[in-house]
Amino acid sequence: MKVRFLDLAAGYQELRTEIDAAVSRVLQSGWYVLGEEVAAFEDEYAHYCEARHCVGVANGLDALTLTLKAMGVGPGDEVIVPSNTYIATWLAVSHCGATPVPVEPDIHTHNIDPTLIEAAITPRTRVILPVHLYGLPVDIDRIEPVARRHDLRILYDGAQAHGAACRGRNIGPYGDAVAWSFYPGKNLGAFGDAGAVTTNDTELAERLCVLRNYGSAEKHVNTVKGFNSRLDPIQAAALRVKLRYLDDWTDRRRAHAERYRKGLADTGLILPASPEGMNPAWHLFVVRSGNREKLISALRERGVDSLIHYPIPPHRQAAYADLGYGRGDLPRAEQLATEVLSLPMYPQLEDAQIDYVIGACAGA
Repeated sequence: MKVRFLDLAAGYQELRTEIDAAVSRVLQSGWYVLGEEVAAFEDEYAHYCEARHCVGVANGLDALTLTLKAMGVGPGDEVIVPSNTYIATWLAVSHCGATPVPVEPDIHTHNIDPTLIEAAITPRTRVILPVHLYGLPVDIDRIEPVARRHDLRILYDGAQAHGAACRGRNIGPYGDAVAWSFYPGKNLGAFGDAGAVTTNDTELAERLCVLRNYGSAEKHVNTVKGFNSRLDPIQAAALRVKLRYLDDWTDRRRAHAERYRKGLADTGLILPASPEGMNPAWHLFVVRSGNREKLISALRERGVDSLIHYPIPPHRQAAYADLGYGRGDLPRAEQLATEVLSLPMYPQLEDAQIDYVIGACAGA
């Protein structure tokens, strides 16, 4: 049996008739930048996320960067980020001219450790930027009081967590804003790059609308130095279709995760945490192994794809050599980078495929 890590074509085929009709609707409309299709998606996604506003942008990195800029982050400022995350979280801070200040993860959840955040705060700190990594919500109830005590803003990175919930509530309205990516492989994925920001802050949403459109709220009137970062209406139309199925697809992911958890219980692998009160979206199913290369080889031999998220922590990337971090400076992130392995996970996976993956892991 061949088990692919991700099969995007299978998702398209499931919704092909509706997606093709939605794309055709945009093409026939003659309106190809912003417009009614984007506005409709923004309304629908804001409602889904239980937030007042949604602002569509070109991609997830822009969602982070423009929100930080809209919050006034600039040179000389610091933003607290996880040490264990995809580099885009750090890049957004750097693109504002600010400095990312890493905080180590909880070794069990892989998310930023709330108990370590306060010690990283300095007079230059402006924003806390936690990531709902792999689709598992961070411990919001322990992070937000820290931000309030120090009068800091919170921008959550929800790029991997569409449909996730914390204490029975969608993660969309928490903090000052949530940045989203709709990269094709995400739980709510477009057919190219796309992103958005949800927020309950009307002023922040208005600033984002200006920043994404060349710094202009009125044609040919530019009030700030803005950007060209607008959600494409063709992508918005496809996302509107997929949004209607997001809860069903998330339920399938949760069923897959439970099947993995039961089947892998006696394999010796360290399985992903699912703390009480958190309802993950299971963007990824990430196990830990002290002999990862052997596990990868065993899976490959049986036709099972796997990926490492992420093999090199941001502080060890050449892009951040200027910050001066050395090996061992952030040991938890470095440990996870040597142990984590993501197993196949997408809604269209079949039980027989999951069982085959489990058997391959057990035989490693």
